[in-house]
Amino acid sequence: MDSLMDVELPRLRPARAARPAMATGSGVLLAAADLHFAYGAGRPVLAGVSLAVRAGEVVALLGANGGGKSTLLKLLVGLLEPAHGSVHLGGRPLAGWSRRDIARRVAYIPQTQAMPFPYRVRDLVALGRIARRGLFDRLNRDDHAVVDASLRRLGIAGLAERPYTELSGGQRQLCLIARALAQEAPLIVMDEPATGLDYGNQWRLLALVRELAAEGRAFVQTTHHPEHALGGASRAVLLHGGRVIEDGPPNDVVTPEQVRRLYGLDVTRHRVGDGAMVLVPEGGHG
Repeated sequence: MDSLMDVELPRLRPARAARPAMATGSGVLLAAADLHFAYGAGRPVLAGVSLAVRAGEVVALLGANGGGKSTLLKLLVGLLEPAHGSVHLGGRPLAGWSRRDIARRVAYIPQTQAMPFPYRVRDLVALGRIARRGLFDRLNRDDHAVVDASLRRLGIAGLAERPYTELSGGQRQLCLIARALAQEAPLIVMDEPATGLDYGNQWRLLALVRELAAEGRAFVQTTHHPEHALGGASRAVLLHGGRVIEDGPPNDVVTPEQVRRLYGLDVTRHRVGDGAMVLVPEGGHG
């Protein structure tokens, strides 16, 4: 796929995990065990969460607001420390890696990111090369080629000279994803990556994620849209009450019963022409 913007919407078919291409042994890139976390003296946000991510997987984290999804991502990339439990990256404790070494292995895309300086889009995406080159090193020809390729792959090469601060929310999100691609990390962790994207670009992004996973990268992404898990993930992990209540193939775990448990919404599942499953709120059949 050369451009995110110039493709047809994909069919709603769950991704298949590719054969690991960027890891050895079991293919586990990152593993969290028995994570507990609370903000200050407040109630626990996470209470015993375990998760392993393998090369080629697309893992969708589902749960209601305040359910711990974003907190879990921050623990996985070392922005927060668990009160109990551990995170291992490449078989080593996360605490044993430097921030630069972590950035070479994991790219993190927050929901939003304020930029006080009006970077050009090209310069913002080039920040993804810092983990490879160093903060004050000049980019070489190979670095520029990676940046250009990332811009093209997200379909935003035409924005390369525009100030990031003048873009729409959806365009900014695509820039942050392009920066993560330029980082060339085998694992990409994304917090609500479809935020601000229109309907078409949401599904184009899911198609691109599946394509990149087939090349060997792994993805962990939060979403409030169960249909994104059904149509774009190889695994769905459901968080409720600070715990993982389901972890498995999306068609098996994103059920009407679990959607009701997570969101308090009654839905029915329907199989469309190509065999994929979609959810329809009750009363929304038309």
